[in-house]
Amino acid sequence: MNFALKSQRVLLPKKGQSLGELSPAIVFIESGIIRSIEGQLPAEYSGKLIDLGEKVLMPGLCDSHVHMNEPGRTEWEGIATATQAAAAGGITTLIDMPLNSIPPTVTVDALQLKRKSAEKTAYVDYGFWGGVIPGNEKDLEPLIDAGIMGFKAFMIDSGVSEFPMASEKVLRESMPVLAKKGVPFLVHAELESPVSIKIDSHREYHRYLQSRPDQWEVEAIRLMIRLARETGCRVHIVHLSSAKALQDIQQAKKEGLKFTVETCPHYLSLLAEEVPEGATHFKCAPPIRERSNQEALWQGLSQGVIDFIVSDHSPCTPQLKNLETGDFDSAWGGIAGLQFSLSVIWTEMTKRHLALPLLSHWMAESTSKFLNIQNKTGRIESGTDADLVVFDPEAEFKLNVRDILHRHPVTPYLGKTLKGKVEKTFVRGQCVFDSGTLNGPLGKEVRRN
Repeated sequence: MNFALKSQRVLLPKKGQSLGELSPAIVFIESGIIRSIEGQLPAEYSGKLIDLGEKVLMPGLCDSHVHMNEPGRTEWEGIATATQAAAAGGITTLIDMPLNSIPPTVTVDALQLKRKSAEKTAYVDYGFWGGVIPGNEKDLEPLIDAGIMGFKAFMIDSGVSEFPMASEKVLRESMPVLAKKGVPFLVHAELESPVSIKIDSHREYHRYLQSRPDQWEVEAIRLMIRLARETGCRVHIVHLSSAKALQDIQQAKKEGLKFTVETCPHYLSLLAEEVPEGATHFKCAPPIRERSNQEALWQGLSQGVIDFIVSDHSPCTPQLKNLETGDFDSAWGGIAGLQFSLSVIWTEMTKRHLALPLLSHWMAESTSKFLNIQNKTGRIESGTDADLVVFDPEAEFKLNVRDILHRHPVTPYLGKTLKGKVEKTFVRGQCVFDSGTLNGPLGKEVRRN
């Protein structure tokens, strides 16, 4: 389908600048590709024109940290519902983590099972991370050759037995292989050490917070910096929670190491001081920390120490959250929020008077650059996939259960008033979401350049 989208506020790249700007423009789309961007409608144009008025036309978001949990634990989420939620949230490309599916994506056979599950059920474009676990060193190169985006490892217990943690020995054996192939190595960076817990009640959030201190992240990240220096491997720290690691990360970047970092909407919007007693749907690992830590994370983003924002959508069944008992110690740790990442972050940005181009930079362009996918740049420019979002930044809505497209409506954002609403989402020029109506599945697998 060939058509054009017109808006008084199109987020376009600005020559010589890292951030784009909002300008009146018309975006012409042919066969799913942005063919040109014009200031006015050519006299000879006879195709379909959709006038968006003052609504913002911006690049589709790219989320490189999603747990779809299929096959094997589809009752936790599933590819269909995860990608429907992504479409409703303005996310046009997502990359699936190697756990918590069964089997995990640690062999080529497991990758093929995931591909088979996704090829007819995904509503947005998708790719797959592989896993580094003890004993699968010989599977790494075959997985890369088969089209995996890169690899993920845990430096601590992952929570599922089929994806054991990688010791320093396993990391040292795996990282040279990844360095040779030039693929990124994603690391859950916590190194467990003895802690003193002063709160007895398992329903108190601060008991859980004390059980996973900042130092666990700091020490793990310091180890990964040393290994990145020794091996030349591209290291990426997932879901940074502790701002106390920012100084070490900044120094690693200044040194010229291939070292990138992400953080998540829950760390940038939720506060340890405000988690109610027994509210286990707030539990994640690493944990949500205090207000001062959150403000330091925002500063790290603004200074470029943190590279981008992704959801770390990690859902499970309501039973695993222990909502009835409110026991933080035994509840599954993970935040479900894929559908609302854009609105959650924009709500927080408006409080801090941050401009919309930064939102796209942190949630579309920087992630796309990290993934290096052909035709997907996270920018509105000629020759790229027409992955686009129509966004109303002034709209507000209260999040109700009926709005949630995740398999289970268990999320800490329920009942919150959020700012900024996705009205339409286009994947390669096809409208997959339109004011509450889904069209699909339309998704295709993406590969690294």
